[in-house]
Amino acid sequence: MSSILVFPGQGSQSVGMGRELYENNADARAVFDEVDDALNEKLSDIIFNGTMEDLTLTRNVQPAIMAVSIAMMRASKTPLTQYVAGHSLGEYSALCAAGALSLRDTAKLLRLRGDAMQRAVPVGMGLTAVILGLDIDVVRDICAKTDCDIANDNTPGQVVISGARDVVEKTMDMARDMGAKRAMPLALSVPVHCRMQESAANEMRDALAATEIKTPNAALISNKTCTPISNPDEIRNCLVYQMTHGVRWRESILAMHDMGINETIEVGPGAVLTGLTKRICADMNATKLEV
Repeated sequence: MSSILVFPGQGSQSVGMGRELYENNADARAVFDEVDDALNEKLSDIIFNGTMEDLTLTRNVQPAIMAVSIAMMRASKTPLTQYVAGHSLGEYSALCAAGALSLRDTAKLLRLRGDAMQRAVPVGMGLTAVILGLDIDVVRDICAKTDCDIANDNTPGQVVISGARDVVEKTMDMARDMGAKRAMPLALSVPVHCRMQESAANEMRDALAATEIKTPNAALISNKTCTPISNPDEIRNCLVYQMTHGVRWRESILAMHDMGINETIEVGPGAVLTGLTKRICADMNATKLEV
């Protein structure tokens, strides 16, 4: 069976995630300690003992999910697969796992990414929402009429949209009129993967240019291309691109299947990607790494 390690993005967090690993596994503890040191603060205390409100702040949740993912992988001694993939910020976790980014640099980049995303859009000006029960092409047509952006093509019938609040609200109304089962805002502090994040993309471009990225030991199946990439410059380009463009997760899973991959192993908190994979491709075996 050909497998791939996949790493989750925002929305998989929960207070207390990784705490048992920290308390009982030296390799996992070293990951959290290094992330704390890199950020010059006890992010681990927010992860283990904080409020959900504090954890869900974009600047905290992005390095937090990455830290738990890498801690799980190292604690379990999970071998690297030929390819890796990640959903949104999960690409950074995947690249860290594959040796392209150091753990310290990954934590710093994700803290900057979260801060830059928040700076890009004043609080309350943007919105991210999920549309359930409509085909991607239908949602794309609606977005073309409203000038809204598609943030995630997650599964058949689950599409996330993002942009200015009034535009997203109008798009939700049109989606309901077109027969969507549900159209509802998501609890995110910023609009994600949309043109409103252009200034954040510029900040990340500068930060990534100044960060060492090695050729990964496992090629990354990119959110941008749905194909494997290994060249450090191409990796930088794709990480910048994903700031203002949608995550093509449904297409990525189908591309994996076409490549002969028949199992996804989700490495990180929650099991969001495991559920998505099962809904995208019935022929794919989707499992969750247990540590």
